[in-house]
Amino acid sequence: MPTSAIRLVRLTGRLLLALAGIATLVVVFLALIALTDGAGSGLAAWSTTLGAGTVLALWRGRHRTWPARLVPFLPVVVAAALTATVCIPTVSRARQYPPALSFVATQRWSLSTGSRVAVYHYPPANPGPRHPVPLVYLNGGPVRGISVLDHRFLQRLARQGYDVYAYEQAGGGRSDLLSMDQYTISRSVRDLAAFVDRLNKGEVDILGFSGGGVVLTHALADPGVAARVHRAIIAEPGPMDGPTAHITGHKGRASARGLAPAMTGPRSTDIPRYAVAFGLMRLGLLTPDTGLIGQAEGVNAVTPADLGSDTASAYCARDAHRIPAEDTAQNFSFSPAASLRIQRTVKDSPSIAPQLRRSRVPAMLMIAECSSQVRQWETTVLADDPAVQRTQYMPRVGHHMWNGLDGNNGRAAAVINAFLQGKQAPLPNYPTRDEIPAFLRDHR
Repeated sequence: MPTSAIRLVRLTGRLLLALAGIATLVVVFLALIALTDGAGSGLAAWSTTLGAGTVLALWRGRHRTWPARLVPFLPVVVAAALTATVCIPTVSRARQYPPALSFVATQRWSLSTGSRVAVYHYPPANPGPRHPVPLVYLNGGPVRGISVLDHRFLQRLARQGYDVYAYEQAGGGRSDLLSMDQYTISRSVRDLAAFVDRLNKGEVDILGFSGGGVVLTHALADPGVAARVHRAIIAEPGPMDGPTAHITGHKGRASARGLAPAMTGPRSTDIPRYAVAFGLMRLGLLTPDTGLIGQAEGVNAVTPADLGSDTASAYCARDAHRIPAEDTAQNFSFSPAASLRIQRTVKDSPSIAPQLRRSRVPAMLMIAECSSQVRQWETTVLADDPAVQRTQYMPRVGHHMWNGLDGNNGRAAAVINAFLQGKQAPLPNYPTRDEIPAFLRDHR
């Protein structure tokens, strides 16, 4: 074999060995991040990895001449540089609240639970009849700011004579953060009760969407909280308790997930620190209260593009190439750690079915044709809540039913108005409780 070929083989071997060393150190670092729960912003794992790599490099170079002793340190230096990016924040660690909206004032209410929440009020804006019962909106997320798209829909309801109130749940939007152990489904229900008490207008109608629908379902299962509710609209709810969360099944008709163009704009997951933090959190290898990134830093880091696939899943496949902008970058706010924490408390909660079966609050369930929710999450509410008076299967829409496309906002508003006014439903009452087996069998 020619000398040049031998040199090339040796060089290739050394490069592969160096790459293997770098990869090993990175894997060790990630393992230590998980074992230490990201202690000290990841510096505990980083310094331990660097120390172990240095010791190994010294051992490998012990019989070499002085200049050659530096060679084993090259993989250590490269690995140290790569992993250091996970330890360095690129956004502020102090909570940065979204700027004020131009079309509605942001009020800040201190609740008896200790939560301080951002509140939005849309008084009746029509000259005609006004609905005497206030309407409270619980947005989804959980722990997400109310999108501009949702604000527009609330304005529409106000123009129909409703006195609309909405608040961003603790930790979301312009509301103050809680300590991580305070984010529980039971705290969300207590905050709802405290909000209605603070409103001080008697019973209220409540529209709970997605995660907000889960909070509302739990509220209906609590007699003390349910006594504050006049009528309840549960729209596209997630799993209501632990047993329901563990149900596997099909979803609605095809959504735009995987079909819609990728959302443009910066992503936190393009930055190693947040890609590692959010990725390991989702895998359950970091706790929501991880020492790697603080709650406020996590909220500041997440961007609308990070949730692009989730946004696409909220629309029908037919709408994949015309998904509207749901929010602005300035108004967008989402806390992945707090959201994960609340979802886990739902998964860990016992069945609320026995309590829900005693509910007497008139309720309506709204289900989207292209729902991204497991169908049994929705039909379980219908089966277990005897006070659900009607179900409205919303055609041609995905999870986000009031999306501004075609006449979808008008159809959603008509359904809500008919129920709250006690009028005939504009859509068939479908599925009924007796029709649940056929509804699931037909993959509707």
